Amino acid sequence: MKIAIVGGGPGGLYFAALMKQLDPSHDITVWERNAPDDTFGFGVVFSDETLGGIENADPEFADAMARRFARWTDIDIHYRGRSHTIGGQGFAAMSRKDLLRLLQERCRELGVSVRYSTLAPAVDDLRASYDLVVGADGLNSQVRAARGDVFRPSLDRRHNRYMWLGTDRVFEAFQFFIRQTEWGTMQVHGYPYSESGSTFIVEMHEDVWRRAGFDDTEETEFPPGASDERAVERLRHLFAEELAGHQVFANNSKWLGFTTVRNERWHHDNLVLVGDAAHTAHFSIGSGTKLAMEDSLALAACLHEHPDIEGALTAYEEERRPVVESTQRAAQASLEWFENIGMYVHQEPTQFCFNLLTRSRRITYDNLRTRDREFADRVDAGFAASQGIDEVAPAMFQPFRLGELELKNRVIVSPMDMYSAVDGVPGDFHLVHLGSKAMGGAGLVMTEMVCVSPDARITPGCTGLWTEKQRDSWARVVSFVHDRSTARIGLQLGHSGRKGSTRLMWEGMDDPLPDGNWETVGPSPLPYGPESAVPREVTRADMDRITADFVAAARRGAEAGFDLLELHCAHGYLLSSFLSPVANHRTDEYGGSLHNRLRFPLEVFDAVRAAWPAERPMIVRISATDWVPDGNTEHDAVGIARAFVAHGANAIDVSSGQVTKDENPAYGRSYQTPFADRIRHEVTAATGTAVIAVGAIASYDDVNSILLAGRADLCALARTHLYDPHWTLHAAAEQEYRGAASEWPVQYRAGSRKPPTSRTDAVRPRLSLLRSDDSDPQNVHLRWTPPREPVTVT
Repeated sequence: MKIAIVGGGPGGLYFAALMKQLDPSHDITVWERNAPDDTFGFGVVFSDETLGGIENADPEFADAMARRFARWTDIDIHYRGRSHTIGGQGFAAMSRKDLLRLLQERCRELGVSVRYSTLAPAVDDLRASYDLVVGADGLNSQVRAARGDVFRPSLDRRHNRYMWLGTDRVFEAFQFFIRQTEWGTMQVHGYPYSESGSTFIVEMHEDVWRRAGFDDTEETEFPPGASDERAVERLRHLFAEELAGHQVFANNSKWLGFTTVRNERWHHDNLVLVGDAAHTAHFSIGSGTKLAMEDSLALAACLHEHPDIEGALTAYEEERRPVVESTQRAAQASLEWFENIGMYVHQEPTQFCFNLLTRSRRITYDNLRTRDREFADRVDAGFAASQGIDEVAPAMFQPFRLGELELKNRVIVSPMDMYSAVDGVPGDFHLVHLGSKAMGGAGLVMTEMVCVSPDARITPGCTGLWTEKQRDSWARVVSFVHDRSTARIGLQLGHSGRKGSTRLMWEGMDDPLPDGNWETVGPSPLPYGPESAVPREVTRADMDRITADFVAAARRGAEAGFDLLELHCAHGYLLSSFLSPVANHRTDEYGGSLHNRLRFPLEVFDAVRAAWPAERPMIVRISATDWVPDGNTEHDAVGIARAFVAHGANAIDVSSGQVTKDENPAYGRSYQTPFADRIRHEVTAATGTAVIAVGAIASYDDVNSILLAGRADLCALARTHLYDPHWTLHAAAEQEYRGAASEWPVQYRAGSRKPPTSRTDAVRPRLSLLRSDDSDPQNVHLRWTPPREPVTVT
């Protein structure tokens, strides 16, 4: 093959070296606009997984890298004047300059032609002259820009400013310096990369950056390779304590704003993107060079394994895209955490450290316990102490007081519509469904959305509370939960609004009924989706009637014995649609500003709160974002939550979306938790109001991690409980917890131990019996100690 590579960074050079080794007859040319010694940046960090792939593909190059690695396992977090160390993480770093020199040397040995200080020819000319053209030209890729119509990139510029620097202070481990200044929170990410230097990245929110006056060079055009020396000098003085008498060095160092790059496609005909040209992931998870080299390895392997270019490039993208998107989700969570770091500086140090370490959701409580048991014990003890609880137990099994209601643990069975009622009356199905979940160990079991009138239903199979017959049937369910379990049961009340009069879910979710449908209403005559019915705009008389329906249903719910009431103001139903500018285009006092859009939902809340027994808690579920450009955002959610808290809500249940068919959610594990986190820290922390996290929380490890980091007070899980009605009890067994928070029904206690699985009679090595996995501190806390004789690169 005749191969053109645009970009002589690690990704481009590594790909060239791999292809030459696979077939020396390949004719490979690399264009690099910079000189070979023009290396920007300081250190690069690799994971064990990446290093394993490199070692397998090119043992000689891997060995050369290994001889230059700085290795360590500790993370030091400097916060509130103290240093906190967490071990067992595992890092390998090296100088970016050394890495490039090794790759340059490897390419020379293999016969790759590298044209330095040379701009590549036009992309179309390369495509016409070469069998394969690889765009490895980084964030500002000209290859990507030349065919933007094909790759369809999206560039998300983030809110923090940062600067890459180096220092001759050789850190012993990864360093996070959290500095409170008169302008706000600043942080340093530091790590060693050789026997003589460390990377030193200074980062802060753009608002802090401006208040500190660092924006005075914002309009300055620096020459290529030049640094913002004025800012560098200020940082030398500002972080003199962290530098401890050592120097800080600049190398093309200027203020940057991180841009997350995503592309709809990574290849077209004989053109393909790798590394930052295809995707970026925030430096706080150390992934840029790692991802680029992994791309190159996968691309080379696919080209070697497939007989044609199109098949190889398709296989490359199919292999790498899921891995990269997963990394980008973690990186997005990490960068957003650092953008909002000011929310967390009030946290107790151990919780703050745990919060920082678990920010990307890739590291969890169980991960940390495996790596550093002593730190995990401190986290558990600190959480129990913060709750005023003597017993140290898994966070999910700590009790919680919601208003005057005592919950035995912090697990909630989230509301799930079952579409199985007749004329709004819950039957045996609902008794078994909710009864089994209550016997499964959760602290609180929620009903599905119970509709306040016949025309408030989503489907003909929805339950209601507009008749005494419905009330009495619900009372049967409530009595079973109270008599047969130690769980509490909550009632969710709602009105379908413009999403009503539709088929049962399994007959066509959100599809209108073919006949016999009832009139739907909404804040404005705007349909939910293109196939949905156009709702009638509610009048003042409609509002009065609907409010009265909510009040009557709440009174029946109290008579049925429910322990808690949740007002459904989420998912695009009537009250939610009033809150959203996507669904509410009214021009009267109930539309326009957020204050006006809140008016009717708050009127309903106040009326229901007055009718609901004062000693029983009342909570609200909201959609924190509409997932569309012109809809509500997390910032609006803060205002919505603040309003309901001011009106007496005991908790805010934080969901998202389902307000419009046009939504584009950023799905992922625990993807809605950041919204709960923001509301908890910006709204409810000072009031004692609880926050409930919900949405793709899939494991007890996720639950514990969310609670321990202070992102929520309670966790609601839905599909998890459909998969396993006894999920909470099984989580207790898995964690070897026994106590009142996970008490098994007497009839089931014989099954309260996890059943044995396959076993082996193999004898463990004798020496391994002499110590536990983490009792050797050298395994947990490895610090970087440079060799006495520096390793030089020839």
